Amino acid sequence: MELKDFIIAFAEQFDDTDVSEITPDCEFHELEEWSSLTSMGVIAMVKTQYGKTVTGKEIRECETVEDLFNLIKNK
Repeated sequence: MELKDFIIAFAEQFDDTDVSEITPDCEFHELEEWSSLTSMGVIAMVKTQYGKTVTGKEIRECETVEDLFNLIKNK
């Protein structure tokens, strides 16, 4: 699991957000398009692509995309 590949998969959960906005230090909760629906998409993506389970609470506790990546990587 590589950070750059995770960023690409994470960015695919957004319809209108430009991929260039998604960086390791991006505070994804601040993105205009971020919502509970996007969070659910991330949960499904993590389960499907990485075979791991992450909760909404765990996502809320992450500040940056890299924080989320590290959470998933270390599960």
